[in-house]
Amino acid sequence: MPVIGWVFLLLALALILGSLFMLRDSANMPISREKMKKIRKRKAEIEAEEKAEDEDR
Repeated sequence: MPVIGWVFLLLALALILGSLFMLRDSANMPISREKMKKIRKRKAEIEAEEKAEDEDR
């Protein structure tokens, strides 16, 4: 394989590994209390809508 092929291969590998490490580091980001309240409220609304749909059937 020519040298340029190895360069592209190493570059692609570095990009993939860098992306995976960034994803791992951002996985445990804290969520503010306000945002968590909004998430729980929206989840409750969706569950209520699904329950209403199930009762209609």
